[in-house]
Amino acid sequence: MRTASRLIVAALIAGSLAMSGCAYNSSSADVYTASQAQREETVRMGTVDSVRAVKISSNNGQPSGLGAIGGGALGAVAGSAIGGGRGSIVTGIIGGLAGAVAGNSVENGVAVRDGLEVTVRLDNGDIRAITQSSTGEIFRAGDRVRLLSSGGVTRVTH
Repeated sequence: MRTASRLIVAALIAGSLAMSGCAYNSSSADVYTASQAQREETVRMGTVDSVRAVKISSNNGQPSGLGAIGGGALGAVAGSAIGGGRGSIVTGIIGGLAGAVAGNSVENGVAVRDGLEVTVRLDNGDIRAITQSSTGEIFRAGDRVRLLSSGGVTRVTH
């Protein structure tokens, strides 16, 4: 394997690892960070007013570029393997462009997950809307729920 090919493979592996690390940023009511564990939370009781399915983007709609770079490099290597001489240069360029587009799409797709916007009428009459990852816990209008709040983070649970 040539040195350039080894560098490209190493860059692809590093990019994949970096993207997978960024992709896990949970807003689930079931996941606590180490700093959130064993901290007292304020508990408020209320009734679910409405529930709406939403999408949550962990990259705030701004891809890091690693998907495009990794996809472009992989596409360029694959494209340059096709044809010979000048043909391999052209197919390498086309493969690189196509790979960059595909890699960017994959990165954006990995960064989006299903969520819920739960609107709750608290017992004191106030209304709060909390958005969190969908975990399979089902919320319906009329359900009694708890709002657990600590450090600016609020979770809705039964």
